[in-house]
Amino acid sequence: MSNFDILTKYISMIQSGSIGEWIIDIENDGTPEHPVQMPFVDYSEIVCNFIKDVYIFEERNKGMELTCYGDILKDNGIEWGTESMKNADVSILNEQCVLALIMGAVRAERFCDGALLDFFKSGSILKLLEKLNSIDQEL
Repeated sequence: MSNFDILTKYISMIQSGSIGEWIIDIENDGTPEHPVQMPFVDYSEIVCNFIKDVYIFEERNKGMELTCYGDILKDNGIEWGTESMKNADVSILNEQCVLALIMGAVRAERFCDGALLDFFKSGSILKLLEKLNSIDQEL
């Protein structure tokens, strides 16, 4: 069993499964009788389980200090922002920084609806999981 199986098992699921989609209310007109529901992202079961497993991994690996993902990213020259995180050169990053990028992406959803969807749709999450898989194979 590898160190990152709890996360890397999602590689094939992400490649072949649904991630989620924005739900935008186009049926209601905004009147008191028909209020418009705020847009939201409806994440697939795959993503919901992935998020849970990210937190389980963090809980089981306290020594990696993934709750300090912002500091880890900063120490590696990466800003905690969507573009900086998506454009990070994962080929030169160690496992802690790759995991911090994943944690940062998951946490970004708490501050900005749809942020995690963007990380999935851009291929960033898949790229990070593939890097973890590659690190596992080197060990």
